Amino acid sequence: MTTPARRGRPRSGDADGRILRAAQDLLTERGYDKFAIDEVAARATVAKTTLYRRWPTKDHLLVALVARIQDEVEVADTGDIRHDLTVYLTAVATGLDRMRRVGRGAAGEADRSAGVVAELVAAAARHPDVGDAVRGLFARRNALPLRLLDHARERGALPPGVSSEVLFDQLAGALYYRLLITGAPIGADYVDELVGQVLAGAATTPHPERT
Repeated sequence: MTTPARRGRPRSGDADGRILRAAQDLLTERGYDKFAIDEVAARATVAKTTLYRRWPTKDHLLVALVARIQDEVEVADTGDIRHDLTVYLTAVATGLDRMRRVGRGAAGEADRSAGVVAELVAAAARHPDVGDAVRGLFARRNALPLRLLDHARERGALPPGVSSEVLFDQLAGALYYRLLITGAPIGADYVDELVGQVLAGAATTPHPERT
């Protein structure tokens, strides 16, 4: 995740990597409520001051962890926009479902809680600096699928007037609606149907020519 630049000594990439790996392991085991930043420092074998200098609260650290996880999801441009969006959004949905179930064990598979994602949304609403970090994360990450849609429009796979931003809002918004509001499954079948219907709607709805 992108966070505001801090003054001081340059970060150690090795320390950052150890911290984020330890944070992911602890989050998977304990979930949000029992996630303790001091334990992350102990597992990563770094001083607490080192960790707090980078991420002053567990919410800042978890946003960074979400960014690291998101960056592992490839956004491929094969020339088949439906296929590319379906593959990408299925990976996103899988990650959201995994974040919903962390720390819940086998019972978590039937749990409809939004889990860590809901906690970070709440933290972003409560704390402006966390909110800025979350928005920065999504702005940076969403630039990739938006570019994918721009390319599809440029080669004629989408109507000239289609807004990449509005189309992606429809797709991503549906995933987060199911995660945060209804608790309904967001598996591969749902993603495939969602992408198909959104693209079909974009193809048949009149759009003013973009200038």
